[in-house]
Amino acid sequence: MKQPTHAPGLPVPGLDVETIREFGPHRAYASELRVDTGSEPENHVKTHCCFCGQQCGLKLKVRDNTVVGVEPWYEFPFNRGMLCPKGVKRYLQQAHPDRLVSAYERADTSSGFRKLGYEEAVARVARAIERIQSEHGRDAFAVLSGASLTTEKTYLMGKFAHMCLRTANIDYNGRLCMVSAAAGNKKAFGIDRAANPWSDILGAEVVLVAGANVAECAPITTNYIWQAREQGAKVIVVDPRITPLARTCDLFLPVKPGRDTALFNGILHLMIENDWLDHDFIESSTVGFDKVAAEVKAWTPRRTAQVTGIAEKSIRQAAEWWGQAKTSFLMHARGIEHHSHGVQNVLSTINVVLASGRIGRKGCGYATITGQANGQGGREHGQKCDQLPGGRDLGNPEHRAYVAGVWGMSPDDLPQPGVDAYEIMRKAHSGEIKGLLSICFNPVVSLPDNNFVREALSRLDFFVAIDFFMSETARYADVVLPGSLQEEDEGTVTQVEGRIIRIQKAVTPPGDARADWKIIQDIAQALGRPQGFAFESARQIFDELRVASRGGVSDYSGVTYERIEENFGVFWPCPDQTPEGVPPPAPEGTVRLFEPGSWNPVAKGNGPFYFPDGRARFLVTPYQPPAEDIDADYPIILTTGRVVSHFLSGNQTRRIGPLVDHAPEPKCELHPRLANKLGIVEGDWVTVESRRGTCTIKATVVSTIRPDTVFVPYHWGGRKSANQLTISAQDPISKIPEYKVCAVRVRKAETAPKYASALEAQQ
Repeated sequence: MKQPTHAPGLPVPGLDVETIREFGPHRAYASELRVDTGSEPENHVKTHCCFCGQQCGLKLKVRDNTVVGVEPWYEFPFNRGMLCPKGVKRYLQQAHPDRLVSAYERADTSSGFRKLGYEEAVARVARAIERIQSEHGRDAFAVLSGASLTTEKTYLMGKFAHMCLRTANIDYNGRLCMVSAAAGNKKAFGIDRAANPWSDILGAEVVLVAGANVAECAPITTNYIWQAREQGAKVIVVDPRITPLARTCDLFLPVKPGRDTALFNGILHLMIENDWLDHDFIESSTVGFDKVAAEVKAWTPRRTAQVTGIAEKSIRQAAEWWGQAKTSFLMHARGIEHHSHGVQNVLSTINVVLASGRIGRKGCGYATITGQANGQGGREHGQKCDQLPGGRDLGNPEHRAYVAGVWGMSPDDLPQPGVDAYEIMRKAHSGEIKGLLSICFNPVVSLPDNNFVREALSRLDFFVAIDFFMSETARYADVVLPGSLQEEDEGTVTQVEGRIIRIQKAVTPPGDARADWKIIQDIAQALGRPQGFAFESARQIFDELRVASRGGVSDYSGVTYERIEENFGVFWPCPDQTPEGVPPPAPEGTVRLFEPGSWNPVAKGNGPFYFPDGRARFLVTPYQPPAEDIDADYPIILTTGRVVSHFLSGNQTRRIGPLVDHAPEPKCELHPRLANKLGIVEGDWVTVESRRGTCTIKATVVSTIRPDTVFVPYHWGGRKSANQLTISAQDPISKIPEYKVCAVRVRKAETAPKYASALEAQQ
C-alpha cells in the first residue's frame, strides 16, 4: 500500500520525517518566507485575488519575475480597493521555498520522491494512462479537477476527459461547495447564477443571510450588508454560531444544525397565514404554490421552534420583517448547502423569496455566496460529471451533438455521465477505478471521512497530481507535475455576481513548472491523441469555449477579453446574437436576471425564468433530519467551516507566514456550559471523536455557539484534520457531502498530540 511522503529538498526545521508525514509543514517554516519589497517594482499588474469567489480586484507588484507585493485597485467596482487579510498577503506564496519547480516521481517510502525530467514525467503519465485504459477500459482512469482554475482550464479539463480520454469519470471539487445551490437554482429558476449584482443589496429593506459566515469567508460582502444597514435595512442572520456579522445584526436565529428546511417552511407558513404574499407575482410568474402551501401548513411556529431550537417569537419576527418588506435580499452559502438534504434547504429559501415576489428588480434579490475563486465559472463548462460546455447536459442527445460538432468528433464517442467525486473515491477503493489524474484538488484534506480517502488513493495502480505545492494528496502520487499559480497564467474566472473577469499574467512559472493547460495538452500529445489540444494561448481556448457555449444557458458567446476589460467584467448570459426584434445585451451583459420582459433562449419571450413557460417553480420541501443525529454514545453535534486567515484545504494559506501566525492550528470551539460539563477550560487539549476518527486539538471556550454544538475549522491535514470526523453521507440530488452535521463526543485529552512538542520547540 502506498504511503504519503514528503517532497525532497523541502526540510522543515526541528521536525522529524515521521512528524512531517503526519502533520505537514507548520508555522515556523511557513513564516520563514521573506520577500524584499524595499525597491520599486518594475510593474503593477491589475488582476484578482486567487482565493474566494468574490475575486476582489488588486494590483500585483512585480520585480525580477517575482511578485513582491500588492496594492489596491480602487477602480474595480466590486471591492474598490478593499481586501481581506488573505488578499493582502496572497502575494507571499509565489516565492515560497515549497514552490514545485520540477516534476517528481515516487521512490521507495524511505526516500520519498526524486526529481524527474518534465518530458520524461509526461511520457510516464501517458504510458500509465494507455496501459490502464487498454487493460481495464476507458472508465478505469478518472479525472478530478478544481473550481479555482480559470474557466479556460476547466473547459479544457472537461474536453480532455470526454474527448481525449473518453472516460465518463470526471468530477471536480465544486462537488464539495456549490452543487446544492446549483441544483436548487436550476430546479426553481432553470438557471444557476446569482440573480443580482451585489449593488442591489444596498436597496434592500431586509437582508437575510443564512448559513454564511461572510465576515470571515467573504469579508467584502459584509461591507455591502453593513452599507444596507446604515441605510435602514434590517439584517437577519441564520447560523448555529454568533458569527461576526451576527454580532451586529438586528435578529439572530441560532438554528440547530441540519434544521434549515424546517425554519424556512415555518417562515413561509407565517407569510401565508398573515397574507404577506405577492399574489400577482405568484399567479403570473410561478407554478406549484398550492402544493408548497399545503406542505408548510403543518409548520406552525410552535413546531418550527421545537425542531429548530429557535425561540418562537424570533421566528415570528423574521417572518414579519421579511413578509412586510417592500425590497429584500436573501443570500446563503455552505451552512445550508453542506447537508444530506442541501438541495431541499436551498429550495426552501427560494420558496420564501418567490412567495414575496421580490426578485428580478433593483433592490430585490437572491444569491448564493460562491466559495472558490472560480466557483461559478468552474461549474458551467464541462468538468462536472454530467455536464458539457454552456451548462449543457451530457446525457441530452441534442446537447451532445452540438458540442461534438464543435470538437470535431462523433456524439457516439462522447461518454455518458459519470459519477461524483466521492463516488470516484469509492470506485478507487473497490478497484473499479485504477488510475487518477488530479489537479487543483486536495481530497485527502477536503473530502469527508478522509481516512477512507487515504486508503482509496493508496490502492490506485497509478496516480498523477498536478500542483504548485506538494499537497497532502500529492504525497500519495506516483508522479507530480509542477503546475501554475494564478499569477503565472492568464484567463478568465466568473465571480460571485456572475461577472466574467480577466486574470492577468504577472510572472512566468519558475523552473520546469508549466501553465496547467500546457501540461494537459502535453499529456494528450504524448498519448498520441492530439486532436483538439493544440491551443497556443488561453485566449484561443476561450474563443473555442465561446462557440461551445453558444445557445446554452451559460452563454459566453458574446464575451471577449477586450469587452471584459472595457467594462470591468461582463455578466453572463451574453450571447453574440439575438433574434430579430430582441435587443442585444448591454456592454456589461445581463447584470440582473429575471427582470420583466428580459429575453432568454429557453422561454423565448414567454417570461423571465429559464423554463419554456417562463415561470419559476415552487417546489415542495419536506423536512428531513440529518443523516447522523446525536445519541447517547455521541451526544454532541459537530459542524465545520472556515476561519478568516485560511482558505479551503490550506495548501496555499498554510504557507503564508502572517496568515499562519494569525491561525497556526485548528481549535475546537465549544460553549462554556458544555465546557463546564466536560471539565474543559480554555487552552486544554481535547479529543473530538466520531464513529470514523478522532482529532486532538486545543479547546477555545466561547459563548457564541450553541451549547449542543462544537465547531472545528477544516483547513488542516493529517491528525489535525476535521474531515477525519465528518460523515460521507451525500445529498441524493447534488451529491454534496454533509459537512455541517455529524455526531461526536468530546473529552479532555489524556496527553498532548505528537505534533505539540515539535511545535512548542519552534516557539
